[in-house]
Amino acid sequence: MTVPRPRSRGRLLPPLLVLHRWMGVIVGAVMTLWCLSGFVMLCVDYPRLLPAEQIRGLSPLHLPAGGSLARIALPPDTRLASARLEMVAGKPVLRVVPEKGDGRAIWQMRASPQSYDLGTGALLAPLSREYLGKVGTQFGSNSGIAGPVAAITPISVDQWTVQTFRANRPLYRVDYADAAGSTAYIAGLTGEVVQKTTRFERFWGWLGAVPHWLYPTVLRQNPAVWSQVVIWTSLTGCFLSVTGIWVGISRLRRRKDGSIGSPYSGLWWWHHMAGLVFGLLTLTWVGSGLFSMSPWGLFDSDAGLVERQRLAGAMHWIDMRTALANVRQFPINPVRVESAPLGGKMALVVIAADGRMVRLDSAGKPAVLTRADVTAALRSGPHVASLDLLSEGDSYYYAHKEPVRLPVWRAVLADPQATRLYIDATSGTLLRAVDGTGRAERWLWNAPHTFDLPGLRQSLWRYVIVLPLLAAVTLVCGTGAWMGMRKLGRDMRRIRRRLSRHIFSLRSRSPS
Repeated sequence: MTVPRPRSRGRLLPPLLVLHRWMGVIVGAVMTLWCLSGFVMLCVDYPRLLPAEQIRGLSPLHLPAGGSLARIALPPDTRLASARLEMVAGKPVLRVVPEKGDGRAIWQMRASPQSYDLGTGALLAPLSREYLGKVGTQFGSNSGIAGPVAAITPISVDQWTVQTFRANRPLYRVDYADAAGSTAYIAGLTGEVVQKTTRFERFWGWLGAVPHWLYPTVLRQNPAVWSQVVIWTSLTGCFLSVTGIWVGISRLRRRKDGSIGSPYSGLWWWHHMAGLVFGLLTLTWVGSGLFSMSPWGLFDSDAGLVERQRLAGAMHWIDMRTALANVRQFPINPVRVESAPLGGKMALVVIAADGRMVRLDSAGKPAVLTRADVTAALRSGPHVASLDLLSEGDSYYYAHKEPVRLPVWRAVLADPQATRLYIDATSGTLLRAVDGTGRAERWLWNAPHTFDLPGLRQSLWRYVIVLPLLAAVTLVCGTGAWMGMRKLGRDMRRIRRRLSRHIFSLRSRSPS
């Protein structure tokens, strides 16, 4: 909060006032930008290709006859973290993610898979421009993009692929000749579509997510530097908010009629009073934004990795190959077949374009997941305190900006963290693991930062409450930054005048 300099009380206030004023020039402007972009973020998120959209963009799966699986050059005892089959430009392709040598499971979404052509058994060759065009055309047709492929461009990294480029390079951008200005991004080695954007998403992304997350490409492509910039900017914002509250309280004065109020008028009065009323909310928002970065590993947790591996058990290539060989006929028309081991027993999940799933056992027969199956798979870990089938979300597993799979089995473990596991009721796949650290993150970040609270999450009341509060915090940050910049401008002009007088004085004294 930037205020003029009436006489202060106490010895601590003047240094805090000066520090608060000058920090507000830069950090106050950044906080104002966070607030303004927050209005956009309430309605439009960062462009991303959701799993359901990726599934919908796939073509119907057709497996070659004969012993094509036997031609895959993988040792039978190769441990796999995941495996799946899907079509790429008319070819059936097997994608496998080998398990890391350190024994930890690799999340399928975070790993770059090895892709094999089932027709030949060889690793999939880098896609030619012709095949990239086929992948783009089929994805566009399946996704409902109303226009043909207009251009295919190799890219290094751009604003919308900073998260996906490194694991999927070489990466190609496919532009469509449709009214929405759609683009898709295809990994050149695997043929996998990893991102999709539209003109609408890109426009609002520049006004929303990019400034809100301090997400320009030049900064975000170095994750370590970006993380430190956001953390220290947020910490400075917290300090600015705390000192603003302190200064605001200290500047209150008792009037002649005995009431207490602000000694200022005009814009100064608005900044002073708004800061007093909404300063704590400002601190809450910038502080929860800091927590979203898990500074110095505050919210780091390996619960998802450990529990996913424990629940699934070990899976080898021979298990996947045998289960696929036993499938005689798919119960639905699939676009993807995924591995879904549970408790060390092999299983497959057949997925249709509309998201429907059917689970198959290792013999290739439909197998409905039962409570007994889940209970047996959980025996390898800590004792289970409770196991419930949820048809709607709870406080730690719920739909907010993205849908979640339901129903799910919720297992609460009797371990020191009281870990909660959310297991898909159709496939048996672990969808989320929430330990004590995860619960703390949920209430210290999600809840205060987005008002992501039960009863408000999907309600119009969330916008009725958040929009006026966000406008008030914008007023606090914006007036402080504006007055700080004006003060800086006045000081700079004063320095220039003094410097000019000093130079004029020196010239006038010098002999001609």
